This record gives sequence, C-alpha cells and structure tokens, in this order.
Amino acid sequence: MQWFDRSKRTRGGSVAGAPAADLACGVKARCVMRHDYAPRLRVPISEGVKMFSVGEVDVKGLQRFENMLGALGAEAPKAVNRAINRTGDMARTQVVRTLAKQTGLPQKTIRKSVKVKRSSWDDLTYTLKSAGGDVALKYFQKRETKKGVVANLGSARGRVLFPRTFFRGGAFPRRVDLSAFGGHVMDRMSERRFHLKKVKSGVFIPEEMVEGATADAFERSVQQNLPRRLDHEISRLLGL
Repeated sequence: MQWFDRSKRTRGGSVAGAPAADLACGVKARCVMRHDYAPRLRVPISEGVKMFSVGEVDVKGLQRFENMLGALGAEAPKAVNRAINRTGDMARTQVVRTLAKQTGLPQKTIRKSVKVKRSSWDDLTYTLKSAGGDVALKYFQKRETKKGVVANLGSARGRVLFPRTFFRGGAFPRRVDLSAFGGHVMDRMSERRFHLKKVKSGVFIPEEMVEGATADAFERSVQQNLPRRLDHEISRLLGL
C-alpha cells in the first residue's frame, strides 16, 4: 500500500482520432493519410486543454482499399465516415473499460469524462476528448481506518493511504457516514472543528487516458478494427 504525497501533481490532456483512408482529417487530434496509406495519429499541444502525444497508430493493410475507394467515387467519404465512426465507438468502449481499471474509477464516471466528437462527411475525424482536474477522493472505492482513508486508485497506483483523512463521524468502530460531507473525504487544516478541506486523489483522467494501458488499448483497437470496418463498408456500397 502506498502513502499519498500531495506535493505530486500531474497534468490534464486529451486524445484520440481514428484514422481514415486517403483523406487528411483533424481538429483536436489529427490523422493524416500519407500516399502510402499508412495513417499517422498526431495529438498537438494547444492552449487551455493540454494534449499529449500518444505516438502513431500504424494501421497496416490499408493499401488494398485504394482501388475500391476509387471505384466508389463520390460515395467514398460515406464508406470512410461509417468505418471511422464504428471503429471509434469500438475503441471508446475499450478506452472506458481500461481507463476504469487503470484509475480505479467507476465506468460511469469515466464515460461522463470522455467526450466524443464523431466523424462526418465534412470532417472525417473521430475524437475522444477529456478535460478536468484532480478527481475528488469521494468517487473511488474507499474505507476508513484509524490512520486515515484507504482508497483504491486502480492498477496504476493500487491502494493508497491518505493520513488523517476521514468521511465518517463518531467513535470507532461504530462510525457513521456524514451526510453533510456529501460523500467527500475530508482533511483537517487545523485544530478548529470545522476547518476542513475536501481531499483530492491525485488522479487526472485526461492524462491517464493518453498513457499506459489505456493508450495501448486505443491503438490496438484501431489497428484491429479499422481495416475490417473499411472492408465491410466498401463492400456494402459496391454490392459485393
């Protein structure tokens, strides 16, 4: 079990974009198709919401779609758009599941934090974006001990003890939840009874989303599913 060091803080960020075929696309995250049809995923740094590069999603085997996309003509963006959105939705599912395990947060909390901008004919970009600060400890699985609150901060950190903190009142072992705190974990700032502050976890969802197992899950999902989805959508429009 770890001890929480409040002096260590991390940054927030945003990620994603499922690459498409033969078209440059991008808003927050940009995927650019080179002439050899090897897509590159690039996440630039912008003001306000910080964005961190998660490297490149190298999707192999897209060259074989060049002639079929050409045969579709004006209908090609329709096939690409559908393939991107389906691939993006599948990648989002993997991101939410993996990020929940990585951080220790419930999936419903992750889903609220990770926003989706879907691809369209005019902008063939699927973007997953997350912004936000240090997550309050109330949202994690936790238990109170005499030394403080122990919270499960996921596979990346494990169980962490926050010394002197509490979310219940009364004498041990018959302490009860305090509705006035709204589920928040509190820390005493001084000897004064109500000189309290809400405790943060040190977990930033945006940064967690673009590193470790979650970044790997996103890239792996895109690599596996984009070729299949392109093949399916193109074949459907060609009547194959």
